[in-house]
Amino acid sequence: MANDLKITAVTCVKNEGPFLLEWIAYHQCIGVTDFLFYSNDCDDGTDTLLNALQELEHVQHLPNPAEGRNYQMEALKDAKKRDIVRNADWVWIADVDEFPNIHVGDHSLPALIEACGNPQAISLNFQFFANNDIETFQDRPVIKQFTHCHNPDIWRGEAAIEVKTLVRQDFPLKYYGAHRPFSRDNVQSSALLEWTDGAGRKVPNRFLTAALPRHIRCFPAAGSRKFATLNHYALRSMDSYLVKNDRGDVNRENRAFDDIYWRERNDPAWEDTSIHRYLPAMTARMDALKAQANIGTLHEASVAAHIARRDALLEQKVYRDMQTQLRTASKLPPQEEAILRELGLWEEVV
Repeated sequence: MANDLKITAVTCVKNEGPFLLEWIAYHQCIGVTDFLFYSNDCDDGTDTLLNALQELEHVQHLPNPAEGRNYQMEALKDAKKRDIVRNADWVWIADVDEFPNIHVGDHSLPALIEACGNPQAISLNFQFFANNDIETFQDRPVIKQFTHCHNPDIWRGEAAIEVKTLVRQDFPLKYYGAHRPFSRDNVQSSALLEWTDGAGRKVPNRFLTAALPRHIRCFPAAGSRKFATLNHYALRSMDSYLVKNDRGDVNRENRAFDDIYWRERNDPAWEDTSIHRYLPAMTARMDALKAQANIGTLHEASVAAHIARRDALLEQKVYRDMQTQLRTASKLPPQEEAILRELGLWEEVV
């Protein structure tokens, strides 16, 4: 497999300024050649930093075209028409808290593609990384700070785990989804599509055909990580999680905070530091980006805005209560806790 493939990463962002350079540098390390960012309603300097990176030709940055709240799907619909996507050999659609960890060859996406037999699509199962009891936001690589996750083969007591998908240009595309592409109606068959998991095995047919709603974006992860894992840092530090909640829902007055999302992803049962092999090259690329024009200054400004937002949130009782609730929340996902209670084993755990 030649390493001169054009691989375009497409992502949507809102107030992700402190994390942009790490995600870009990491993806450059694994072989992504082009980046298409859509942003909306940013007030932490994310859009300003992306504009500066665009001026230096590191990324393309567009305002999200969505007129309602369906930001990601509207952006993906627009992306399909863009030359940066149309001219790519492969398209990778992911969020800036998701990092493909390649275990084969030179640990690049081209090496993964070769190991999987150059199929039309490769779906990688998530591995959700816990908070590691890190409270304070630090301007340090996320992939270095957070090292514990759930059992890779089981999440929330279930064998099926969500995926994100690398898509070859000749995939018979109907439309891009956030987790997987959807094929044209006349080719929804495993006999007509070459589609593998992260171990080069054919994905389950019920996932491929999207026949059942609960199988549209997940399939069993056991054995699927031989060649690659998708590290997902959905929580990060407590500080960043509070800011993330504010970004997604600004009105929590008179409503109880639901900690299920946090608990489902804060299972630290397994340690995995294999992604640290990328740290030297990624850090060097981050430093090189910061040294160009005003990129370093804009990055620092977004970090300061992130911290200031944390401080402002913690002046509100509702966010102080949320912080306290998360500190004391069980590190077992609710589904696993329910199973233990049914078996009468919960008291032994606590």
